[in-house]
Amino acid sequence: MTEPPRSQFLSLHLIETLAAVLPVRDENAQPKSLVFGGVERHMITSQARRRAERVHARNRANAGRGALKGRSMGVRTREWALLAGHELESTHGWDHDRALVTARAVLEATGLKFGDPKKKTVANLTKVLIFAPSDAGTRIAHHIADRASEVEEWRDTYFQAQAHAESAKKTRRGAAQKASAPPPETAEASTTAAVTASLPPLPKATRDAVLLALAPRDAVDIALYGRFLAEIPDSPNVDGAVQTGHAFTVHEAEQIEDFYAAADDAKLERRRNALDFLDAADDAGAGMTGYQSLISGTFYRHAVLDRIQLRSNLRAAGMAETEAEQAAAEAEKEFVNSFVEAFPEAKKNSTASTGSLPVLVLAFEGERPYNYASAFQRPVDEGSLSTGGEGPAGPAAVRRLLRHHTFVSRRRDDLRTARVLTYDPEIDLLLGELGLPETLSVVERSEDLTP
Repeated sequence: MTEPPRSQFLSLHLIETLAAVLPVRDENAQPKSLVFGGVERHMITSQARRRAERVHARNRANAGRGALKGRSMGVRTREWALLAGHELESTHGWDHDRALVTARAVLEATGLKFGDPKKKTVANLTKVLIFAPSDAGTRIAHHIADRASEVEEWRDTYFQAQAHAESAKKTRRGAAQKASAPPPETAEASTTAAVTASLPPLPKATRDAVLLALAPRDAVDIALYGRFLAEIPDSPNVDGAVQTGHAFTVHEAEQIEDFYAAADDAKLERRRNALDFLDAADDAGAGMTGYQSLISGTFYRHAVLDRIQLRSNLRAAGMAETEAEQAAAEAEKEFVNSFVEAFPEAKKNSTASTGSLPVLVLAFEGERPYNYASAFQRPVDEGSLSTGGEGPAGPAAVRRLLRHHTFVSRRRDDLRTARVLTYDPEIDLLLGELGLPETLSVVERSEDLTP
């Protein structure tokens, strides 16, 4: 029997319950929140979710596990000059300073901006994070080593021109301060443009090699999550194939301020071995005290995979149609696995948050994305069923989500191949009691959530 063609969008919906965790926080180390349905909810941002999922898939692939094992993956970092410099040292035998200044100059001349050269901590870091294939630094280093004489001759000329331009810039700035000068921002912009224009361009072969190294190429996670690199106009940006919503609690938010006391082992050891109570008193008290905010709750989260965009990204990166199709199918399975398995790692050691498993996962196909956040606009009332409440938030959220999906699917012809997965035995019993429609099947593994 021929399988029906798959729809463009795979929608994923998940209910999970977390206790005493802090997976993401704001600039004040407080839990993030939003107001929805007239009440405040805890929130886990899409940025935190996407990074956790992307890194989870990359680590599995690099370890030879999962659907993407052996596939090229990307790295998002500001350290590409350091990585290329290290490769020049370790593989090609260049000394440290020669390698680093050459790699930095090449990347800077390509169009990337670096930190203040007077500050060692940022001098060799790009100002923005760059998401590129993991072997980009190696490729750049190999090209530099292969054309060492040409690149180093250009580098020396580049540094001389840069020093001359900076000197001229200071002279113009001083003259402008004495005369009737334009506004400082305008003057600074014009002098910066003049400095840039006076520098010798990077040899075309080297610039092309850098652009190719930084291009998405066959990095599957770049095709999935996309990237934006504005500093180099001719380096391709990628529209991501994954859409991710912020996770939020299905009920009103509550948080606790957990007071903690950290013991000083040496102080306690002295107290334990003290000869009299006066010595013991000198070593009384904790070594450090403080507060940490923790949250608990049942969350709804949602993500969508655009299958057409994913395949377009892979083909645009240079894959033939057959390879792009195979890579897209593998990427879809790994994306679903990461959506189910991955979790932000903030405070993972003190809260064991990364061991959480979802209460329920719902996956289905459609010709457009479907977000079911409205199912939880009215916050869940966890009061007793006998007094008009909905009971515990986990089962209540599952009932709402499935009822919402059943209602929508009767009105939308494009919804099909719906599947649910649970890791909760009570929810498994609940699914049996609810009498699911024939169009909704229960699976036992995350890989079965997508055909």
